[in-house]
Amino acid sequence: MAKEKVDVVIVGSGAAGSNIAARLAAGGKAVKILEAGPDRTNDHLVSSGLWARRLKWSGAPVLEEGANPVGHVFNAGQGTGGSAMHHYAVWPRFHPQDFRCRSEHDRGLDWPISYEDLAPFYDLVQTESGIAGDAEREVWRPPGEPYPLPPVPLFPQGQILERGFDARGMKTAPLPLAVTSVAYQGRDPCIWDGWCDSGCPIGALANPVTVDLPKAFAAGAVLETDATVTRILTDAVGERATGVEVVNSAGERREVLADIVVLAAFSIQNPRLLLASATAQHPRGLANSSGRVGQYIMTHSAGLIYGLFKEPTQSFMGAFGGQLVNQDGYEKTTHSDSGAFGSYQWMIAQAVKPNDLLGIGPTRADLFGNDLHSFMKRAARGFATMTAVVEDLPVADNKVVLSDDQRDANGVPLARVTHTTDPQSKSLWDATLVEGQAIFKAAGADEVWTGPQGAMHIMGGTIMGADPATSVTNSYGQCHDLPNLVIAGPGLFPTSAGVNPTYTVHALAARSADHLLDNWGSAVV
Repeated sequence: MAKEKVDVVIVGSGAAGSNIAARLAAGGKAVKILEAGPDRTNDHLVSSGLWARRLKWSGAPVLEEGANPVGHVFNAGQGTGGSAMHHYAVWPRFHPQDFRCRSEHDRGLDWPISYEDLAPFYDLVQTESGIAGDAEREVWRPPGEPYPLPPVPLFPQGQILERGFDARGMKTAPLPLAVTSVAYQGRDPCIWDGWCDSGCPIGALANPVTVDLPKAFAAGAVLETDATVTRILTDAVGERATGVEVVNSAGERREVLADIVVLAAFSIQNPRLLLASATAQHPRGLANSSGRVGQYIMTHSAGLIYGLFKEPTQSFMGAFGGQLVNQDGYEKTTHSDSGAFGSYQWMIAQAVKPNDLLGIGPTRADLFGNDLHSFMKRAARGFATMTAVVEDLPVADNKVVLSDDQRDANGVPLARVTHTTDPQSKSLWDATLVEGQAIFKAAGADEVWTGPQGAMHIMGGTIMGADPATSVTNSYGQCHDLPNLVIAGPGLFPTSAGVNPTYTVHALAARSADHLLDNWGSAVV
C-alpha cells in the first residue's frame, strides 16, 4: 500500500479542520487535509434553493433513531468547507454559565474550561473572520472586544417584529453575523439577497473557502478532495496514532502517516471513525477507554414561529440567519410549572424564499390548490418568521454506535444515531412556541402559526473533560488515550448552550492549534 508522510493530517475541511490547518501550517508544519467530498470554490456556488442541496451531506447514510432524530443530511455537509459552506453565520458567544451547568444547576455536564479561557480566542477569531454587530446593544453578551464590523441593516420584517418585542418589554439587538456589513480585509460587503444556505459566491459570509483555507494554502497546506478516510492507524502498542488509511474516488487505498492526526469530520463521523478503528489494544474503539465515544449527542431544537402581516415585510431581504437577536430567556432557570430548563435565544427576521425546505410554502404543508395559492399571494407581501435556538441537555443514551449489519461502499460500518430530547429541554421548546406567538400578536400579526420541532446543529459524541474516566479528550481536543490524536469541532461540546455553535468551534480550534504548536514535542511523542 502506498504511503506518504506529513507532520499533520486533518480529516475534514470544515470550520474546525480549516481553522486548525491554517494555524499549524503558518506555524511551519507540513499539513495535509483530506476531504471526502468534491472540490469546491466560491466560483462553484449558485444562489438557488435546489443548488444548495449539493452542499448538504451526500456521503454514507446515517441511520437515525429516537423520538427526535438529529437531521444529519440537513445539518452536515459534503465537499470543501464542509457544513460551514451552508451555515448561516450566526455567531454569538457562549455564556459563562454554559460552561458550569452541572456545578451550578445539577444538570448536564461541566466543561473543563471556563468562558475566561475561551474569551481571548473569541476576540481573535472575530477579527480574523469579521463579525458584524453592536456589542453595547447586545446587553446579554459576555465581556469581550467590540465587533470589528458595524451591525447588519434592519429591513421591514425586522422593524415589524422588533415592535412586538418592544410591546412586551423585551430587548433586541442586531444579530451578530460573520458577514461583511462593509468591505473587510479584501472581501466585498454583503448584498443582503438572502441566499446564505447555498453558499456565498462573493465571499461576504465567513466560511472556510473564503477565510481559513486561503490562509492554509498560502502557508503550504495541501487539500485533497474525494479522499475518504476509512481507518485511523496506530502503533504496535496502541499508544499513539500514526496516520490514516484513505481511499480515493477510484477505489485506490493508501496510508497518510503523520505525527499528529486531527479528526475534524463533524460530530457523527468522528465517533464513527474512532469506533471503526478498534484494535486489540483498543477493542471498544480508539480513545474509548471511558466508554464515552459516541455518547451525549445533542442538537438544538428549533422553535419556528411564522406570521402574516398586512404591511409589506420584504421577507426576501437580509441574511438567512436573521436581523435581530433576543436573549432575555438565556438564564438557566427551572420552571416549576412545566419542568422546563435551559437557555434559548431568538433569531429574528430571517430572509426566506417562496419554496424549498426553509421557504414560505412548506410552513403551511396543510394547504393545497386554491387555498395554497391564496396563502402564497398574501405571504409574498406580508410573511415574517423567527426561530428560537433551544438548549438540548446532554443525555448519555443519545449516542452514535456502529451498525451491526450495514456498511458503506468502503466496508466501514454505518453510523447509527439515537436521539430523544430530554423532557426538560422539550418543555423549554414548548414554552418558546407560546412566547413566540405572543410576540407576533403583539407586533400586529393577522395570523400566527408554528412549525414542528426541528433539529439544528449536531454536537457531542466526543466530549472534552478533565477526567479520562468520563470524557474522550482534554480541553485541547487531545484524546486521553492517544494524545497525538486530536478531535476538533462541536463534537467536543459537553453541553449545547442556547446559541449557534460555529463561533465556539472556531475559538476552540484556535486554542487547540496554539497549544499544539507550543507543545509540539510532548504532543507528538
